Amino acid sequence: MHGTEFAELNAFVAVAERSNFARAAAHLGVVPSTISQTIRTLEERLGVRLLNRTTRSVSLTDAGERLLARIRPAIMELGAAVEDLNEFRNIPTGTLRLSVSIGATHVVLAPIIKDFLASHPGISLDITTDNGQGDIASGRFDAGIRVGRAVAKDMQIVRVSEPSRLIAIASPDYLQKKPPIATPQDLQDHNCIRFRYNDQVNPWEFARGKKVLHLSVNGTMVTNSMELVLRAALDGVGVGYTIESYVTTEIAQGRLMPLLTDWSPIQHSYYLYYSGRRQLPVPLRAFISFLRQRRKTTAAERT
Repeated sequence: MHGTEFAELNAFVAVAERSNFARAAAHLGVVPSTISQTIRTLEERLGVRLLNRTTRSVSLTDAGERLLARIRPAIMELGAAVEDLNEFRNIPTGTLRLSVSIGATHVVLAPIIKDFLASHPGISLDITTDNGQGDIASGRFDAGIRVGRAVAKDMQIVRVSEPSRLIAIASPDYLQKKPPIATPQDLQDHNCIRFRYNDQVNPWEFARGKKVLHLSVNGTMVTNSMELVLRAALDGVGVGYTIESYVTTEIAQGRLMPLLTDWSPIQHSYYLYYSGRRQLPVPLRAFISFLRQRRKTTAAERT
């Protein structure tokens, strides 16, 4: 196989897995027009159409499905073989591909990205954020980061954050104009900013002692963006509900007030998870080591 043929097949896999030319181009470090031309050249050489293209979507043809099934394992194996050469280098190199929930992006990743990349200049990060199930195998991710309850049982896990409470929050301006909130039931008289997770708007959970309460709230806004929940709460739209570690800074600055803290249940910690069925890529090993050292240092600073 010539080098250009391998490049064409690698580009095809990138597009097929992402169903998007722009995202595939970003992953490969080229412009979209280049990868589009590469796919056209591959289709012309093979004499079959591999992708169905519209202005809004890209999907595989039957021929494309068959080709992807045959070549993806080989592409993955070649990538793993190249990564194994890191064992012979003093500086770890390669790309670390992560699937991260939106909350974990804010709580876990954002504070450490600068330091990690500075300490590992040979490693680059490819991060996909979403609130889906985080199937790292089908997405060809090296690892994922999500709350413990969302991680599949067969995964290897590393805890990367301390437990945090689920709390209701609101801005001081909002609270001055509205009735006081002393019990969870008082939220029925307030405009609550609801969060949609996996296409589902769940009740808000409160717990005190052995008593657990699941409360359906109402309001003028529903979103699947926790960033918008935070923005709306800061702007005085209503009462939000989130993990306390997500709003630590805003609470410390007095821009948000924690509510019903005696009713706030403990949420699971965030965990890095990965499959234990193969040798760990060097970038992932370096990342795990960095996270563990970071938590150890943070714990020492607290004592």
